Amino acid sequence: MQNIKILAIESSCDETAAAVVVDGREVLSNVISSQIDIHTLYGGVVPEIASRKHIENINPVIEKALSDANLTLDDIDAIGVTYGPGLVGALLVGVAEAKAISFAKDIPLIGVHHIEGHICANYIDNKELEPPFICLVVSGGHTHLVVVKDYGEYEILGKTRDDAAGEAFDKVARAIGLGYPGGPKIDKVSVEGNPEAYTFPRAKITDSVYDFSFSGLKSAVLNQINGAQMKGEEINVADIAASFQKAVVDSLVTRAMTALEETGFKKFAIAGGVASNTAVRKAFTEECAKKNIEFYCPSKILCTDNAAMIGAAAYYEYEKGVRSDYHLNAIPNLKLGER
Repeated sequence: MQNIKILAIESSCDETAAAVVVDGREVLSNVISSQIDIHTLYGGVVPEIASRKHIENINPVIEKALSDANLTLDDIDAIGVTYGPGLVGALLVGVAEAKAISFAKDIPLIGVHHIEGHICANYIDNKELEPPFICLVVSGGHTHLVVVKDYGEYEILGKTRDDAAGEAFDKVARAIGLGYPGGPKIDKVSVEGNPEAYTFPRAKITDSVYDFSFSGLKSAVLNQINGAQMKGEEINVADIAASFQKAVVDSLVTRAMTALEETGFKKFAIAGGVASNTAVRKAFTEECAKKNIEFYCPSKILCTDNAAMIGAAAYYEYEKGVRSDYHLNAIPNLKLGER
């Protein structure tokens, strides 16, 4: 047992998070300071406010993560930090903090890709999971179908051509008056709705069976709402939410199952904020059971942005000898697999 202790920092959007992770799988602490109440007032994340709040929160969050783990900075072997993708100002706060700690304590600095972090969240709750497997990453900014060939080695099979799934959730939630954050609110209200009440489209991309598109679905929902308003008809929010959610779930499941069938993989995982959605988890649990595929998903707290997942990803980079220098910078549009 190596017992490599990594302090991880995550600040890519509106959560300031720090965690201490041992050997990529054991979480000693996982502290998240959410800004959701502030951004709800504006109907979405305001980048400038997010950056300022990260500056206020980052030191107390790190101190709490170390305290919860019953450790000090002298016990830490390396520091991992998200450097992209995300909001540039928000990322810079975490990167600057990590560089300062690395320099002051003379410990290795490891820049981590935010989406790799989401994939690695699966290793924390599923200790037996090892590559290779297929992972569907669904979040506010990304919808990727990925072959995890090895730790830190990925092949993208498909991705969204327009809106990410989480982005569509947020836009539809706003249109039907549920507000921000859209994903959890649609998940909650859909329980009371009829998913067959409306037939919304499931886009197919002719030149790529694994690519996604949610823009047309979002437009269809908005047209349904506008049409009803023009005719003076009542809108059943729960029915629209449930029907929209079903269309998203169907799109995700169809492509993932096609990929599993065509590639022959027998292990499948989901990751990202939308992976905490009840209907998504239920649909994949059922489909994978039918097809005799081992299904993995992180606990809900590890699906949304957190630092434990960054610590897991950083550990596998550390093991491969990956080190970042002090030129490490925030890269807001960093692509999966880029270094």
